[in-house]
Amino acid sequence: MIDVRAPAEWSSGHMESARLLPLEQLRANPRASIEKDGVLFVCAAGVRSETAARLAAASGFTKVYSLRGGTRAWVKAGLPFTQPLPVAV
Repeated sequence: MIDVRAPAEWSSGHMESARLLPLEQLRANPRASIEKDGVLFVCAAGVRSETAARLAAASGFTKVYSLRGGTRAWVKAGLPFTQPLPVAV
C-alpha cells in the first residue's frame, strides 16, 4: 500500500501498513519508486491515488489499484488508522 499524500497529511495519520510516497515524487520516476506489481494507492479522497494508479499502469505495472474514497472513507468505515501521539507541552 502506497500513500501518495503530502508528508504533512501523512504525519496527521495514516494506514499502518502503508508507506509514504508523495505523488510528486512518484511522478518524477514511477518505475524507480514502485518496487513491484500489486500496489494499492491511497490518498485523502481518491483523486491523487487514481492519478498514481494511472501513472503506474502507464509505466508497465498491470496490478495497480486506487482506494475509492481514500483515507476519509477508510476512517469513516471504522478501519484501523494510526493517529499521531499527543505532544506534552
